[in-house]
Amino acid sequence: MLAYNLHTRRLNASRAEVGALIDSLAGDQDRLWARHSWPEMRFDRHLGVGAVGGHGPIRYTVVAYEPGRWVRFRFTSPRGFDGFHEFTAHPRDQGCTDLRHLMAMRLRFPAWLTYPLLWRPLHDALLEDTLDRAERSLTGTIESPATCSPYVRLLRAILARIAGRRDAPGSTRRTRAIV
Repeated sequence: MLAYNLHTRRLNASRAEVGALIDSLAGDQDRLWARHSWPEMRFDRHLGVGAVGGHGPIRYTVVAYEPGRWVRFRFTSPRGFDGFHEFTAHPRDQGCTDLRHLMAMRLRFPAWLTYPLLWRPLHDALLEDTLDRAERSLTGTIESPATCSPYVRLLRAILARIAGRRDAPGSTRRTRAIV
């Protein structure tokens, strides 16, 4: 099963400004990732080819990076995710730039089942929050803020409860929240 997922936001900013947002990913001054409401993107070193990390239970490696323009990550987990995701800056007319996030994967078991039920709705909500953050970072406002669906709110509540049980006093297993 193939999964192709594209999120785009036209921003009233130059390609250099949008590229700087991409370049800030996973750093101390990250102005792109929706890290205040979702698990932070973190790597074992600065953003660059070969950096290993991810966000929550999603793990990946930076396989291509063109500063100010493009970064691509190859998935290493969860099991069954065979593909990549990337952020790119595309200049448009009148000083605007499109910020795009593309994810393309071949889903293998168990992901062909978990992706449509769990990962895709969470991914879509995370990406829209990330694009909101980009817009606010560059313009000071958000023209049309994203909202989480009731299903995504339910998934996040369930996952937070599961993570909370794992982190309960007396538990021998410690995990980071995945929501």
